[in-house]
Amino acid sequence: MAETPLVHVVDDDEAVRDSLALLLDAAGFATRAYDSAEAFLSVLPGLTSGCVITDVRMPELDGLELQRRIADVGVSLPVIVMTGHGDVPIAVEALKAGAADFLEKPFDDEQLIGAVRRALATSERMRQEGATVADIAARMASLTPREHEVLERLVAGLPNKTIAYDLGSSPRTVEVQRARVMEKMAARSLPELVRMVITAERAAAKTRKVADS
Repeated sequence: MAETPLVHVVDDDEAVRDSLALLLDAAGFATRAYDSAEAFLSVLPGLTSGCVITDVRMPELDGLELQRRIADVGVSLPVIVMTGHGDVPIAVEALKAGAADFLEKPFDDEQLIGAVRRALATSERMRQEGATVADIAARMASLTPREHEVLERLVAGLPNKTIAYDLGSSPRTVEVQRARVMEKMAARSLPELVRMVITAERAAAKTRKVADS
């Protein structure tokens, strides 16, 4: 059963937290409120979907630092940053760092609801992409070492005869191995197989980037 997407409201001002939660609940969103960035970060590793609304100005960890911490953990939760008058430069910095949106106070109800809807749509798209990547990775893990070698050369655009020469095999053997690769990867065509490998490589590169940052 899929996890219900939550709107996580992070703000040190109790009145703001309560009013946002009330508004979002009335609009049909499931919400959870936190009185600090630290309180939210304590539950972050277990989250897989939803979005975050945070004030850019909070004691100890502010909204920008919270956004960085979320990225460091590698959890894909879109962040909506709330800013006060004169904080637009900070909001721009947040957007450059990957924030989904920012709301300048005072904002009306429809602005908030629209931003949340867009963020949740982004979250669902990222969740689906993550599931696709996991499925491709599982299929690739089922390949034998030789099938991996054939896959690499197929994606490079090499014909069966060249692959056979590279691997010291016969074209007929490569043809059989190619068919097994296509079957295990559930690819209906070579272009589809190439797209799968590119998707997996991009995901791996993104994971390495997060780990190195």
